[in-house]
Amino acid sequence: MRVTGIPVWDGTVESGYRRALAEHEPVFVPSKHFADDRGWSLMNQLQGVLSPKGQVNFSTQYPGVIKAWHRHKKQTDFWLVLRGHLKVGVHRQTDGAAWACVTGEKRPGTVIIPPTLWHGAATVGPESAGLLYFVSEAYDPANPDEERMDYDGFAGFPWEVQHG
Repeated sequence: MRVTGIPVWDGTVESGYRRALAEHEPVFVPSKHFADDRGWSLMNQLQGVLSPKGQVNFSTQYPGVIKAWHRHKKQTDFWLVLRGHLKVGVHRQTDGAAWACVTGEKRPGTVIIPPTLWHGAATVGPESAGLLYFVSEAYDPANPDEERMDYDGFAGFPWEVQHG
């Protein structure tokens, strides 16, 4: 399987969201650390995409875990790894296109995953990863907008570490 890097978008998360929907592919919008002698912060994340229909969630993923694959018919996901690192994988079943990127504390940013793209994540390194994510549609337990597949459902996707 040929896997390329998730395209980097140098604009805002809001304009990256529009691009992800228009191109039907994931987008990575880098974040910038703001630091001073009191500490550091990531500011203005998800500005322009939060809506009353969506919800904000936080998830911890333990070392060695691969949470994949799943997709949504209506929902767009916005992923921001705040602790540790995740390798994010995305697959477009219609043409076999696949993308991956590592994001987290040392490479902060928002991964935007539009509807119908299969996606998941593998923890990178020896510590847990903490994922803050906004979904454009609130979870409905009576009618979940989610389809699942095993982590090895797309043969050849490189969840393991790629040695150079």
